[in-house]
Amino acid sequence: MKLGCCYYPEHWPEHMWADDARRMAEMGLSLVRIGEFAWSRIEPEQGRFDWDWLDRAVDVLHRAGLQIIMGTPTATPPKWLVDQMPDMVAIDQEGRPRGFGSRRHYCFSHEGYRAQSRRITSAIAQRFGDHPAVVSWQTDNEYGCHDTVLSFSSAAAARFRKWLEARYETPQALNAAWGNVFWSMEYLSFDEVDPPHLTVTEANPAHWLDYRRFASDEVASFNREQVDILRKHSPGRDITHNFMGFFTEFDHHALGRDLDVATWDSYPLGFLEQFWFGEDDKRDYLRQGHPDIAAFHHDLYRGCSAGRWGVMEQQPGPVNWARYNPAPLPGMIALWTLEAFAHGAEFTSYFRWRQAPFAQEQMHAGLLRPDSGEAEAADEVRGAAARIAEVGPQQTVRAPAALVFSYEAAWVCGIQPQGQSFRYLELAFEWYSALRKLGIDVDIVSPDAPLHDYSMVLVPTLPVVPEGFAERLQALDCPVLIGPRSGSKTPNFAVPSNLAPGPLRMILPLMVARVESLRSGITEEGDGFGVTRWLEQVNADCGAEYTLKDGRGVVFHNDNYRYLAGWPDRALLTDLISQMAAEADVKTRLLPKGLRIRRTATHLFAFNYSASPVRFDLTGETIGAASVSITPLGS
Repeated sequence: MKLGCCYYPEHWPEHMWADDARRMAEMGLSLVRIGEFAWSRIEPEQGRFDWDWLDRAVDVLHRAGLQIIMGTPTATPPKWLVDQMPDMVAIDQEGRPRGFGSRRHYCFSHEGYRAQSRRITSAIAQRFGDHPAVVSWQTDNEYGCHDTVLSFSSAAAARFRKWLEARYETPQALNAAWGNVFWSMEYLSFDEVDPPHLTVTEANPAHWLDYRRFASDEVASFNREQVDILRKHSPGRDITHNFMGFFTEFDHHALGRDLDVATWDSYPLGFLEQFWFGEDDKRDYLRQGHPDIAAFHHDLYRGCSAGRWGVMEQQPGPVNWARYNPAPLPGMIALWTLEAFAHGAEFTSYFRWRQAPFAQEQMHAGLLRPDSGEAEAADEVRGAAARIAEVGPQQTVRAPAALVFSYEAAWVCGIQPQGQSFRYLELAFEWYSALRKLGIDVDIVSPDAPLHDYSMVLVPTLPVVPEGFAERLQALDCPVLIGPRSGSKTPNFAVPSNLAPGPLRMILPLMVARVESLRSGITEEGDGFGVTRWLEQVNADCGAEYTLKDGRGVVFHNDNYRYLAGWPDRALLTDLISQMAAEADVKTRLLPKGLRIRRTATHLFAFNYSASPVRFDLTGETIGAASVSITPLGS
């Protein structure tokens, strides 16, 4: 695995560049990402390009032996362009423009901005496409950051109407699919359809689901335009995009099909603070991050581009954007780096080389302080580079467990949660974390991924079952666990005529008669376990494997298939996964708090996320048929 950093030569006097490049190489870095926010310096006025500074920066880095990931600068369109096309900015759900003065101030659907994106991408690709230092391209930057996937502009409305016409062909077909007879919501033409916002009360959920599908397609097609240009002018170089953490606003599997390498931006402390984690986790993992945050995304994005992935931005110290921004414990930057290595990353790049002393991110740490002195992370990077060289190249292997992850499922649960605490991402993460606590490696896969080579398959929830998915599950002979709400909606966001689990009834002879959501603090008790947040009343022709104390079934078992009719507590989920693993002959070990393990073809890695040492006997562990020596990594 290579190491790198994000560098902004336009931020620093030119006399500093050569020394920066030398120090990068001496630190063990070999990759540098540049250019993704530099449009105003590349093209100060429309049609007047200033390439000289960027040519020199590329040459300086090249002479130091560094390879370059060049970014297309479309995440930060310059002021002259916004003034030229003021309607290019996105419009938020309240009808307000997302204006100039920060970044991501464009609408994916604006035809004029798409033309400008193609133009600047072509210009930079032609300039650097065959430069020997440029080994990879990054399209744009963090699609959707700052809630910018959904735009409610006139440009988005116009392209949405065309999208609907291509999907439904006639307004009558659209009315029937959406159930628009309800509340007299019928349309006579596609031109009458607006985006689903600024309605008196909630808009039709089918309308919302199609708008989310459309918006996701817009992101993918915008990206594809850049990819096509880069492949034309810079053949043979990898193309990537840097995805984000806990972000489901567009389908990353669909966009990833156009990439060579999926990358993501890893900020474990910021994500712990910003998302749903409880106060105990935020206290216990304050300076480490939850032990499954980074690994969850490593495994998710490994499944987005045929197994090739990397970390484009790795947190090197305190960030600037969370509610609270603690510093990592000593050793955590090295641990995060080596964990990416163990999960198969091709590279890890730190954000950023030097902390900026100005503008919005001046409180965001880098490998260097603003005065160019080394920050705490620098020595850890050197140590990680040495450890990677010592351990040697790693090869990932198929995990025993597949966890099926669906972006559309996240949209459905978000559009109609039915309970305030039913969060798709949290449910998927809890199932993933339960597997990892038992020492089971996980591949996170899309619903259309092959499943036949896995020993266990888990589907946290899949409200809309894709065509053919039930049949592919039916062909499996391994244990399969399917979670609540699965099969509860048709592709048009209606209740199936045969009720939930809809198409999955071919493997699950049961029917969901009623659902209820439970407020925080309410637990329906079983014998040593509980169900919270969501509970379904099920009429089943198969046996109830787990029942609540009042006799209601909550887990139903038919052959190798199980249906979990509620939001499980940790005890129930752990017990279910343990049973499945035993049936599949998958070895489990209940790990101490904070400890996680990961296996490659030749090594077993142990990572300690606790704030103090952990003692646990891992002797006797094997990789395949061979016993291994184990090197612990962590606090």
